[in-house]
Amino acid sequence: MLQVCLNGARDRSECRSLPVTAEELAAEARRAVATGAEDIHLHPKDADGRDSLAPESVAEAVAAVRAAVPRSVPVGVTTGAWAAPEPQHRVRLIRSWSVLPDHASVNWHEEGAEEVAGVLLERGIGVEAGIYSGTEAARGFLASPLSGRVLRVLAEVTDTDPGTAAATAADLLRELGDELMAPVLLHGEEGGAWPVLRVAAQHGLDARIGLEDVLVLPDGSPAGDNAALVHTARRLLRTAASAG
Repeated sequence: MLQVCLNGARDRSECRSLPVTAEELAAEARRAVATGAEDIHLHPKDADGRDSLAPESVAEAVAAVRAAVPRSVPVGVTTGAWAAPEPQHRVRLIRSWSVLPDHASVNWHEEGAEEVAGVLLERGIGVEAGIYSGTEAARGFLASPLSGRVLRVLAEVTDTDPGTAAATAADLLRELGDELMAPVLLHGEEGGAWPVLRVAAQHGLDARIGLEDVLVLPDGSPAGDNAALVHTARRLLRTAASAG
């Protein structure tokens, strides 16, 4: 499975073509899915372009994207602590959502991760357990009573050095071990994004790509939009599959 991560916590100072409004997210999602994305992850934004977990922001973004892609394509959002730092506030916001995404990512190194995951599960929303490299998240997740109830593990390689990111990805996979009861989606960011995508392909794991993770193609040229990143990722994944 290839997930597209449409925008992330970035703003337009980093990328002029970054989708921010619901309409822009819908248009980007439509193009990315037409190019081969099978799942969508997005960050709803408020009127000032900042990440928001407010019910109106989530409803507007999720509804617009859902209307733009086939029903078979799941739509997910972030629950990152930067959008609502106090855990109980995050929980209250999720309880107030009127339009529910199919899944939501929960960063397991953040305070209140289990409470946030618990309310998502209570509301019937799938949980992507975000396990960052370089943190204690893997250990905490594996010891959690919720570890067997998540939709997938989002193994996030925070090493942005293209020379070492693949090795960091391998270390993270070893930390997670072979006893996981959920699929693993492995991805990197910035300079590590493309090397880690190749590791995911080699291991037969789910992968993701998009403007949240990287703004350039493997040759270093700017990516015009999410569809360009998805197109290139699909080509690399096909090459890895045929080589295997």
